[in-house]
Amino acid sequence: MLKNILELFVTFARVGVMTFGGGYAMLPILQREIVERKGWATEEELTDYFAIGQCTPGVIAVNTATFIGRKRFGVAGGIFATLGVVFPSIVIISLLAGVITQFSELMWVKNAFAGIRVCVCVLIANAVWRLGKKSIIDKWTAGIFAAVAVGAVFTKLSPVAFVLAAGVCGVVLRALPGKGGAAE
Repeated sequence: MLKNILELFVTFARVGVMTFGGGYAMLPILQREIVERKGWATEEELTDYFAIGQCTPGVIAVNTATFIGRKRFGVAGGIFATLGVVFPSIVIISLLAGVITQFSELMWVKNAFAGIRVCVCVLIANAVWRLGKKSIIDKWTAGIFAAVAVGAVFTKLSPVAFVLAAGVCGVVLRALPGKGGAAE
């Protein structure tokens, strides 16, 4: 059991050290490590964990690690996965905190951060594309996607409101006759 818990910690520490740009940028790395390499979750489960992590308090990456760790090895797994994903950030931020203000105005540092931001945008777009291919499966899910996309662009509603509304729409639409729900 200890070996499994340590493997969980190391896996999430590796994910944490390679993640720049927050929880959304972490999605492709999580998919590769957790779904493809380890088989600890399916793509659908990972998508669900991200959705739940989005509408619960805390950081999406931490919440997702906690969900996956708990699924694998109970409470201890949740704790060690969470510690693993935050450990690299704690170490790196602690090391950088004292010197970042001294270097933040250097042109090469500004340029590096500009390049990193562009890279993060691509990683997020790739994650959205991959999730979209698995999630948008018919005209109803396409409609939910379009409504949320328009709402997100043109309103200042909380992401929690979108997640909850989309969940309700999914339940209602699947309950309609011919949609695979209990009414069939």
